[in-house]
Amino acid sequence: MDSRLLVTDYAGVAVVTFQDNSILDSRQIEMIGTELYALVEKQNRTKLILDFANVRFLGSQTLGVIINLHKKVKAAGGELVVCSLKKDLMKVFKITSLDKLFKFFKDDAAALKHFRVNVQ
Repeated sequence: MDSRLLVTDYAGVAVVTFQDNSILDSRQIEMIGTELYALVEKQNRTKLILDFANVRFLGSQTLGVIINLHKKVKAAGGELVVCSLKKDLMKVFKITSLDKLFKFFKDDAAALKHFRVNVQ
């Protein structure tokens, strides 16, 4: 199974970069969900940054995965933030009121700074 995510660790903060520019296919979303949930459930990652720099399209099922991930991270005492979201996708987050659930950052460097991690 090819990973659809690139996970980079910065001082205990996992930056999760989506590799696909479109996250619409149910099977693809299910695989991504499995990978994301494993970060929290099996690897005990509680500080996550979802980097959407490569993503141009995503389906409502993807939003469901992200909401469930948020719940898992929060239940583990952690925090999940979002970065590099394109304007069109930000509209989707606003329409669905998810803009109230997540903190958004311009890029991964700004999100890392939120977690007090400095990257040169």
